[in-house]
Amino acid sequence: MAEKIESLKDIKSAAKAKTAKATANKAATASETETAARKPNRDKQGRSYATGKRKDAVARVWIKPGKGNITINEKSVDQYFARPVLKMIINQPFEITNRVNEFDVICTVKGGGLSGQAGAIKHGISKALNEYEPELRAVLKKAGFLTRDDRVVERKKFGKAKARRSYQFSKR
Repeated sequence: MAEKIESLKDIKSAAKAKTAKATANKAATASETETAARKPNRDKQGRSYATGKRKDAVARVWIKPGKGNITINEKSVDQYFARPVLKMIINQPFEITNRVNEFDVICTVKGGGLSGQAGAIKHGISKALNEYEPELRAVLKKAGFLTRDDRVVERKKFGKAKARRSYQFSKR
């Protein structure tokens, strides 16, 4: 009986050692992937490119080291976006990564309204920053800037006044 108990203890201790070893291996492979981080993705001019999307707006964004100039459809950000809230939305990725006035941004944006276009540019800048400096990924991901906001306007259905609103009911 005592031999059975000892053998059970041996089995349990062997199982614990095996799980501890597996956990250590997983941690080692995770740290290896972090140390062997992604390389920056830049073109011959030292720019990084990304596409940002929000609602119906699509923004093609290039970033390169510079003085912080932002050009949207060949206009300055002050000419293109008059509202300060939209300018703030565009600058959020730079503020959260402490890279204000370090990059020039050139982008073209199509579709949607001004709010959707600002969101698309923000998404594009975040992805381009991630391509330029992959170590910023954790900060951008935690802030939710790398995730595409897929909310779009629901389509109108037949027999309805709008997407869900019915026509006014009349009893007579």
